[in-house]
Amino acid sequence: MLRYTVRRVLQLVLVMFVLSVLLFAWLRALPGGPVSALLGNRGTAESRAELRQTLGLDEPIIVQYFAFLGRALSGDFGTSTGVSPGKPASELFLERFPATVELSLAAILIALVTAIPLGYIAARRRGGWLDNLGIMGSLVGISIPIFFLAFLLKYVLSIELGILPTGGRQSVGLDATRVTGFFVLDGLLTREWDAALDALVHLLLPAAALSSIPFAVIFRITRASVLDVLDEDYVRTARSKGLASRVIRDRHIMRNAMLPVVTTIGLQTGALLSGAVLTETVFAWHGIGEALALGFERKDFPVLQVVIIAAASAYVLVNLVVDLSYALIDPRIRSAQKVGS
Repeated sequence: MLRYTVRRVLQLVLVMFVLSVLLFAWLRALPGGPVSALLGNRGTAESRAELRQTLGLDEPIIVQYFAFLGRALSGDFGTSTGVSPGKPASELFLERFPATVELSLAAILIALVTAIPLGYIAARRRGGWLDNLGIMGSLVGISIPIFFLAFLLKYVLSIELGILPTGGRQSVGLDATRVTGFFVLDGLLTREWDAALDALVHLLLPAAALSSIPFAVIFRITRASVLDVLDEDYVRTARSKGLASRVIRDRHIMRNAMLPVVTTIGLQTGALLSGAVLTETVFAWHGIGEALALGFERKDFPVLQVVIIAAASAYVLVNLVVDLSYALIDPRIRSAQKVGS
C-alpha cells in the first residue's frame, strides 16, 4: 500500500509541474503579454518598462519560469487588480475557498444520498416504473444546463413561492461569528443555531441546482454497475447458500459494484470544486467560481492564476483519494501493482 501511495503522489507532483508550465506559457501568450493584460490601454512607456522590470520579464525565459514557480510555491500570486483591487490574490482565494467547498460538498452529498440508493433499487427492479422514472430523471438532469436549472429553481422556489432565499450565503444583517469560513459549520461550532439554520437554508437551493449533473451521472453508473454484478456467478452462489439479502447486498453486490461508482464520485467532486462558476454567479455565492468569472471579465490575472492552480490541485487531490480508495475497496489492485513493480 505504501509503494502504491508513493507512486500516485509522484504522479500528482508531475501533473502539477506540467500545469505550472502550461499556466506560465498561457500568461506569456496573452496579446501583448502580462504587461498589456494588467495595464490595458492606460499604460505609458515608463509604466510598462517599470512593470516589466517588477515582474522580471526582462530576464531569460527559464529564469522567469523558476521565479514564477518560486512565487507560486510561497503563495505569492500578486495583487488583485479587478476582483478586489489592492488585496493579495492568495488572501482573496483563502477568503472565498470555503464558500465553494461548502457548496460543492453539499451538492455531492445530495447527489450521493439520492443517486446510489435509487441506482441500486432501479437495477434490482429493472424495467419497473421506478427504473424508468429514474432513467428519465437522470436524462433530464444531465441534459439541462445548470444555469437554466438554477434560474428556474430560483424563480419558482424563491420569487414565486418565497420558500427559499434568492441568493447569498446568509441573511444580511445577521450577527454571526466567523471561525472557519464554512457558515453552517461556524454556526454549529459557536452554538449559534439560528446562524447555522440560516446558512443551511441559503445553501439548499444552489446545492440542489449544482447536484443535478452529479446525481444523473452517479445514478446511471450505479445502476449499470449493479446490473453487471447481479449477473455474476458469486451472487447466484450466495443466494443458493441462503445468505440474508442484506449480506448479499453489502458484501457481494455493492462492494463489487462500487469501483466504477467511486471513480465517478471522484471525477464529479473535482469538477464541482473547479466548475461552480455559473451556480455561484446566479445565486451571488461569493466563492472562487464567482472570482474566476470576475477575473476573466476584469482581466485580473493574479486572481486567475491562483484560482486555476488551486482548482487543478483540488481536482488532482480528489483523484489521488479515489486511487487510494481503489486499493482499499479492491485488494487486487494492490496485488497488481506489486506484480507490475
